[in-house]
Amino acid sequence: MTSLSDGAAEVIESLLREVPDFPEPGVQFKDLTPVLADPRGLAQVCHAIAEAARGADLIAGVDARGFLLGGAVALHLGIGVLAVRKGGKLPPPVLSQTYSLEYGSATLEVPADGISLAGRSVVVIDDVLATGGTLAAANRLLLSAGATVTRAVVMLELSALGGRDVVQPVPVSSLYTV
Repeated sequence: MTSLSDGAAEVIESLLREVPDFPEPGVQFKDLTPVLADPRGLAQVCHAIAEAARGADLIAGVDARGFLLGGAVALHLGIGVLAVRKGGKLPPPVLSQTYSLEYGSATLEVPADGISLAGRSVVVIDDVLATGGTLAAANRLLLSAGATVTRAVVMLELSALGGRDVVQPVPVSSLYTV
């Protein structure tokens, strides 16, 4: 177990729900919903992520649970939050980044107008780091928009899937690693 905050790691460990054979046989799904629904859990997690994100100009929360965490962390730090959306959810014009999934591809988007990312120091927040594809795509998207991505922070890292290596050179902080 690796943590930024012992309190956050402990609360994640105590509230994490494991669901066998979901979404397919042989997979042991790690459900973070109980952590986010618990007031102490949410507070511990958001505080630990905010500590890791100090110094950022903007928080980028990745669709969808990164929105929950990103908004709370940005409010805690007194800075703004940007929703990094799944493709087709934002009105045009958008900047987009397509990336490969195990079976197919997906796209992430941010607004091309109305928000200047040029020169902004951004911390990207997501709930889980597994294979790293989504987080790496979010980082590339923000970099293409002119932002400087200083760090990625996740609640849970599934280390056996090697996502941290895919996200490099952006440093990754995780609150709890299995």
